[in-house]
Amino acid sequence: MSAIETISPDDEPAVLALNTIHAAELSLLDAAGLKRLLDAAYLARRIGQVDAFLIAFDQDAAYASPNFLWFRERYPRFAYVDRIAVAEAARGKGHARRLYHHLFEQARRDGHAVVTCEVNADPPNPASDAFHAALGFRVVGEAAIYGGERTVRYFERPL
Repeated sequence: MSAIETISPDDEPAVLALNTIHAAELSLLDAAGLKRLLDAAYLARRIGQVDAFLIAFDQDAAYASPNFLWFRERYPRFAYVDRIAVAEAARGKGHARRLYHHLFEQARRDGHAVVTCEVNADPPNPASDAFHAALGFRVVGEAAIYGGERTVRYFERPL
């Protein structure tokens, strides 16, 4: 089983490539944008040679995403999953679940009481809905973002 490791500068091209494959779910990034995310991240981890990655922020992050800001307006302290992706060839190996559990453990150790995230409602993402429900997340809100181009549901999971 591959170890969960911190995303390093050497990993950034592979993280960016995997993010690009999943841009519809995650939003497109360029190299500078990824660097800004990693610099502000509470937690940025990968499995294998970037078979999967997760980037999360906490309430103190300098981050202007409308989804992150939705949580910041409502929660005094939280860990927020901004993006997670698994390479097609690595699916079904439990990588996303392992990354989430790693985040849950770290957030709990750091005194967070809740982990948050959003999932697209329009366009729908039923696989992500099912995955998050299985991990114990529940819906706490909904919003239209980017001028109504996308609708998201906001989730929380108490630790």
